[in-house]
Amino acid sequence: MEDGRPTVLVVDDDAGIRDVITESLRGHGYRTFDAADVRAMGRVLEAQSVDLILLDVLMPGENGLSACQRLASGAHPPVVMLSALDTPPDRIAGLNAGADYYLGKPSSPAELLAVVKATLRRGAHAPGQDFRAYRVRFLGWTADFSAHELRDPAGVLVHLTDGELFMLKAFVERPRRVLTRDQLLDAARGPDSDTFDRAVDVQVSRLRRKLRAGGDELIRTIRSEGYMFVPATQRL
Repeated sequence: MEDGRPTVLVVDDDAGIRDVITESLRGHGYRTFDAADVRAMGRVLEAQSVDLILLDVLMPGENGLSACQRLASGAHPPVVMLSALDTPPDRIAGLNAGADYYLGKPSSPAELLAVVKATLRRGAHAPGQDFRAYRVRFLGWTADFSAHELRDPAGVLVHLTDGELFMLKAFVERPRRVLTRDQLLDAARGPDSDTFDRAVDVQVSRLRRKLRAGGDELIRTIRSEGYMFVPATQRL
């Protein structure tokens, strides 16, 4: 963020779409950069600080799904996928790749602006998501929310997306209690989200895979109700 203005990187091989989106965002006070493909996106990210990436899926060279997966393997800005591929399987694939939100094309400027605002609001320092001096231990795992880190019992760092981190926070604050999909959706996406329930299942599945160690199932599915975080937790 520069001079208080959030910075958005628009990645799309269609120059017309890039121009429309960047012009609209600038008109609402955002600082913008654009890139025609994933390689150009990488050059921008090396040179500039970016608060959010709007990422197309189908592009020449590396596609958006692959790029999102690579970004998710390390520290990265939130990613909103913006694609003409807009079926439920497409959305699930985008979320599985690490996207924070998936928006179909065509979308209205007002809808896109609302998604950008909501995604930035759910960022690391969003109101209601204060992680200062907040660490939790469970079954040898340590979640350090102030540092946005999760370490396994061997001390190995496990990367989590913002959505997964917020969801883990919801679980560890309410161990041994059933959390409904609506409660988890609010935790991982924010109360103003209209994301379908399946997105919660995808997020829980990804978090469960990352927490799986020694065959332990730390997140239990409670049929027709929701999910339960099984181990006891200790706040440090």
